[in-house]
Parts: sequence; C-alpha cells; structure tokens
Amino acid sequence: MTSHPASEQLFDRARAVSPGGVNSPVRAFRAVGGTPIFMRSAAGAWLTDVDDNRYVDLVGSWGPMLLGHAHPTVLAAVAEAVVLGTSFGTPSEPEVLLAEEIVGRTSVESVRMVSSGTEATMSAIRLARGFTGRNKIVKFAGCYHGHVDALLAEAGSGVVTLGLPETPGVPAHVTADTIVLPYNDRAAVDAAFEAYGSEIACLITEAAPGNMGVVPPEPGFNRFLAETCARNGALFISDEVMTGFRVTRSGHWGLDGDPEGWQPDLVTFGKVMGGGFPAAAFGGRTDVMQQLAPVGPVYQAGTLSGNPIATTAGLATLRLADAEAYGRLDEASTRLQSLVTDALSAAGVAHTLQNVGNMFSVFWGTGGAPVTDFAGAQSQEAWRYKPFFHAMLDAGVYLPPSAYECWFVSAAHDAEALSRIAEALPAAARAAAQAHPES
Repeated sequence: MTSHPASEQLFDRARAVSPGGVNSPVRAFRAVGGTPIFMRSAAGAWLTDVDDNRYVDLVGSWGPMLLGHAHPTVLAAVAEAVVLGTSFGTPSEPEVLLAEEIVGRTSVESVRMVSSGTEATMSAIRLARGFTGRNKIVKFAGCYHGHVDALLAEAGSGVVTLGLPETPGVPAHVTADTIVLPYNDRAAVDAAFEAYGSEIACLITEAAPGNMGVVPPEPGFNRFLAETCARNGALFISDEVMTGFRVTRSGHWGLDGDPEGWQPDLVTFGKVMGGGFPAAAFGGRTDVMQQLAPVGPVYQAGTLSGNPIATTAGLATLRLADAEAYGRLDEASTRLQSLVTDALSAAGVAHTLQNVGNMFSVFWGTGGAPVTDFAGAQSQEAWRYKPFFHAMLDAGVYLPPSAYECWFVSAAHDAEALSRIAEALPAAARAAAQAHPES
C-alpha cells in the first residue's frame, strides 16, 4: 500500500484551520475513506503528491486540463502575461480575445466573463428572470449547477456524494420557485409547463449531465427542451460548464444543437475555458445579453472577472484545442473505456459504463441497464467503488473520490499512462467484486 505520511500531516494541519480540512467538500475523501492526497506538482497526464508518489490523473482538475497539466505553450503564455501585471480592475485585451474565441466556436452571440461556474449559472438565472419578468425556474434532479441557493434542490456532485440534506442554510422561500423534474422525462416537462408556463422564467439543464455520473440526454431531448421553452416564452439555459470545449470544440452543442439546427438562449461555460485558472462565462442571444448592466437594468459585476492571467491561459488552451488534440483525447478515452469495461466484466462486476464523447463514468451493480435519471444513478451499488478507488490509488492511478463523478482524460494520456491504468485495473476490479455493502 502506498504511504502518505506528508499528506496525513498536512491534512491534520488543514483540519485545524479549515472546515473538514478542504476547500471543496468532495476532496475530503468522505465517500471513499482514507486521507486526502495533497498534490505538489503535475505534468501531462501525471500528478506527484507531497510524498513523491506519482499517479496517472483521471480527475484533470475536474475537467479543465483538456491538454494535460502544465502544457508548455500555456505556461509560456501565462509567464509572458504575469510580468505585465496580475490584475488591473480595468478592461484588457485578453478578455476580448477569449470572448471572440468563444463566440467563434459556439452558438452564443455575446459573452460576459465571471470567475466561477457558480457565478455563471447564478447570473444567467438572474438575467433570465430580469428578461422575462417571471420568477419560476425549472431544473432536473441530479443536475448540479454550482452552489446557487435556488439550484441546490436535488443537486448532484458533492451533495449526493456526501449524502447531505437538500438545502440547509437556504430559506424555503428561495427554493419555492424552483421546479425539480426527473431528467429525460418529457411528460414531466410538459406537465410543468402546462401548470406554470406563464410563470416560468427559464429551464436550466446540464447539456449532458456529469454530476450524477454521466447520464446522456436521450436523442432529441435538448431540442425538445429548447422548443418547449420557446413556445412558452421562457429561456432555455444550457449549462456547459463541464462539457463546454471538452466533448467537441463547440461543447455538447456541437453534438446536438449544431447538427439539429437549434440554439439555447443562454449558455454557461467554465473549466476548459480557463485553462486551469478560475474563469467562467455566460453568454447567449444579443437581445437577452443586452439587458445586463451597464446597457440594461440587470446588475452583475465581479472584481476579477476577465482577469488577464486567467483569460490568457484560457485563450492559449482553446487555440491549442484543435482537431488533432480532440482526436488524441477521444482515442485515449475510447481505449480507457474499453479497458475499464473489460476488467470489470472479467471480474464479474455488473456495471454500466456511460459516456458523452470523451467524458464517461461507471455505474456499479446495474447489470448493464442504461441509467437515464437521478433515481437510476442513486440505485447503483456505490459501495463497490471504495475498494476499487483505493486499489487504483495504491497502483498509481488517481480517480475521482466519488462514484458519482465523471472521469476526465486529457490529450496527454499517452501509451505509458494507459499502460499504468491497464496494469492497475484487474486487481481493482477484483476488489470491487469482493466488496460488501457494510465495508
């Protein structure tokens, strides 16, 4: 078993000064047990911890590291930008260049920069309410849109990972206007709009959910949502914080909206567009975006929004995210998905592996049946993941410390990285097969 004395010491110190010893809950390893691993450095597909253990990384900073860690071209761009100043509190050229890149790759016509995905979704909802003059919002169970008060109802990600109560600290009146529906359920959507259509400001959905595990939208589902919103005068918000610029150069919209000929009214972005720095954005139709201050009455602001270092890193990343990079990324992901399925099947572990492009996750004990909604995701044998996770960790593979999170591959996952994973999988699969619910 890999030794982590330095991580254990740091975790003890961290718990003395931070709640749970972490700055984001899933990092605490509560779902898998053991001590969180403190990382010191990263390069390409690899992480090195404070005890000098080396791991193949399948978290990728939860999605941003599309090209792998510490890409030399991105580092060079950041180094050049840093010497010019780290923050101005004024407009700067990099934010304009990044906005132009986003508009050029997606359906949006106008973009506003923020610093986190939570800010992006919060601001998009405020804008939708301001634009429509309505208050109700529709979301889907299991979709996570950041820790926005009104959107934590039946959220995925860390909320389901840690088994937390729905919305402690959130007054009931804040979620009173939130309508939560089962994902992929057209009848439920129709019923909600039949009952509240004139009161609904917007419907927000992950373009392809990855926060309850990867649960793809059924064919035509996003188009159905866009058309339903349009008929009822509501705005359709596609949350591409996770999928944006990861599954295609245009995000998930490149897989459904573009070929099908429809566009969301608003889109939220994050992760890849910051190149590993705190950066996010929301954008959409010009007439909607023009309601934002200073040209419109809907207020939104942020001191570090459009930070020159973050936007420089994001721009460098997106410019490198070309067809060749996506080809390497998709090839590595396809190979890895096969390795995982083969190992689990050989060990007799019933499972379902689901993907959206190069994003994928495993549902445990499902017997191969597709998982289409939050209830299906919650019915899995998540307890099998704990021994699997630790067996992989001991073998030098760092997975998400939760059965409900997506696995992220990068264009830097080469033959050496995939070989390490392939060597680790058989023993980990056997550990999952031998697991018990009480373990």
